Amino acid sequence: MEELKKDDLLSEIKQLQEKIDGDPTVQKILSLLQTSKALDSQESELQSRCILEHTKLQTKVDEFEELLQRGKVVKFSENLDHTFRDSTEKLDSAKRELAAKLRSTLSFKWQLDDVPSQAELTQYELRFSELYMHIQGKDCQTRKYYATYNTLLGIKELMLKETSLLNSIRLQLKDALTSPASRKKLIDSMEGILHRTQQRAAYPRSWKRCKLLYSRSRKLMKLSRGNMQLQFQSKGITVLS
Repeated sequence: MEELKKDDLLSEIKQLQEKIDGDPTVQKILSLLQTSKALDSQESELQSRCILEHTKLQTKVDEFEELLQRGKVVKFSENLDHTFRDSTEKLDSAKRELAAKLRSTLSFKWQLDDVPSQAELTQYELRFSELYMHIQGKDCQTRKYYATYNTLLGIKELMLKETSLLNSIRLQLKDALTSPASRKKLIDSMEGILHRTQQRAAYPRSWKRCKLLYSRSRKLMKLSRGNMQLQFQSKGITVLS
């Protein structure tokens, strides 16, 4: 049982190691952490060197003070100035080196801060999902508006055609009351309209639209024939159905 747990643990460790090796962000973070540790180590080493140098200089100062007290200083002023200049130059050089190391360390720390955490990545993903859903909703709403506009435009065209057809029938109806030839022409024209409507209804692409046109044409034909029969009967004209 312990061996199985050990194998499972090793397998999980191996999977985690593979995920870490395959993720470039993790590799970048590890590289930056190693660099930061190296810079911290160099900083500590430099501080130790500065402390050691300070100790040496302090020792020399103590020695000079001791020599000064004993009166055994030969050309003390010149030696003191030279030693002071050397010490000052070394101190300035150490300060510049330490400042450069500190700037480099801060730069790497800022780079580490710029890498988003898992919580931030999850928050970004959530916000992008919300934005995508909002865009999808706007797209669906726009499509509905376009569909409504196209439907209303189609209804407008049908109504214009229907109005034109009614005007044409009204004019032909006046002429049909004068002679049998005009009546025959009117009946042929209405049958032609009905035939074209039936042909258009056969196309599946505009089935609903043609079906509506066909239904209206049928009603219009029945209404027109009824009106014609009433008018013809009032004038004593017999019309065959």
